[in-house]
Amino acid sequence: MSWIDICAIEDIPERGARIVKTAEGCVAVFRTGPEEVFATSNSCAHKGGPLSEGIVHDRKVTCPLHNWVYSLETGEAQGADQGQIATYPVRIEAGRVLLDAESLARRSAA
Repeated sequence: MSWIDICAIEDIPERGARIVKTAEGCVAVFRTGPEEVFATSNSCAHKGGPLSEGIVHDRKVTCPLHNWVYSLETGEAQGADQGQIATYPVRIEAGRVLLDAESLARRSAA
């Protein structure tokens, strides 16, 4: 994997998100705890709602438009909702949030 430094962990509020703009679209980076982050597509599979503006709870996010809930670990819609969003490898190293550049490149090839 090829890691790119995107921000300090403190730049993302707990139970909040930030957007990383890429050539292929926006990636939402969520902070679920003091040392836990996840990265997904920013668009809801239902109607394209901005997931970075949703409610972060446990290891899930609820879309602000129609309340669809997604697992931040797998990208799968929860409950009766059907659909999936892309997820991307992310890690924390020395207080910095790193995103896998190779997974973003594969996103553009799909």
